[in-house]
Amino acid sequence: MPEIHEWWPHLTIDAKHALEASRDGSIPAAVAEEIRQLTGEPVDPDTRLTPEDREFIRTQGEAVD
Repeated sequence: MPEIHEWWPHLTIDAKHALEASRDGSIPAAVAEEIRQLTGEPVDPDTRLTPEDREFIRTQGEAVD
């Protein structure tokens, strides 16, 4: 999985909301497809956000709404 800082800023608002709402760190298929389109790298369906990824999302200064 590509590093979160490579794709997070470019995700759609809906994708960002979906990841923020993911309680277990799972990556919805539509978000995985966005990440693939942005980075050119596939995201394994079993991939989960790491605690560090979730902290990165939490600490982002931009408002997601």
